[in-house]
Amino acid sequence: MKRILLTTASLCALGLASPALAADLPIYGKAPAVVAPAYDWSGFYVGVFGGGGYGNHNLNNATGPGPAPLANFTANYSSQGGLGGGEIGYNWQSGNIVVGVEATAFGADIKGSDNFALGWDDATKLGWGGTLRARGGIAVDRLLLFFTGGWGYGELTHTNTNPGVGVDTFKATRSGLVAGGGIAYAITENLIGKLEYTYLDLGTFRRDAPTNGALAYNVANTYSVVTLGLDFKFGGPVVAKY
Repeated sequence: MKRILLTTASLCALGLASPALAADLPIYGKAPAVVAPAYDWSGFYVGVFGGGGYGNHNLNNATGPGPAPLANFTANYSSQGGLGGGEIGYNWQSGNIVVGVEATAFGADIKGSDNFALGWDDATKLGWGGTLRARGGIAVDRLLLFFTGGWGYGELTHTNTNPGVGVDTFKATRSGLVAGGGIAYAITENLIGKLEYTYLDLGTFRRDAPTNGALAYNVANTYSVVTLGLDFKFGGPVVAKY
């Protein structure tokens, strides 16, 4: 009988102590989910690019109507070829808006001619050039859609072949507006791949007195360029996103 009373008293004591013991035990809950950090596009970068270009050239007689049968004429021809170069730039990011500046320089072999459409041949080649542009875009984590615009320049070599008379060759460095857009993706924290389209207007050059007896003329020159690039971005903080 005494043993039964002791056992009952012990159980009652344990029952009374249970709430106090439970209050002292640590509470385990579900840990917050770990979210991948948002990519930050801010910072300096350098890179390389390469691709192809298509030029459009509009040749016009610069002397107006005259006794020559080909006076006051126009001709249009195209050019094609490859190019490659390098770039340096800087981006600032605020929220999902990215703005920046970029300078590029390239070598090219984009050339074509009118194939004697006017009785003589006019051929134009873009040998080198560069751009200085502003950029603006919208970032979705590691993906960036951007537009760009600014100033571009390039060296053009023009050759006029007058059959039976001679060849007149000269160089002209011209500049003008450049605009375009593209898509970039951060492959790693520092490596960024890019696909870009650029329209470059190099204006008009004039040849007043060709050395081979051809008529004076003007040539207006524009280019459409598509390139693939790879940039290396230096540093830049990574911001956690919850």
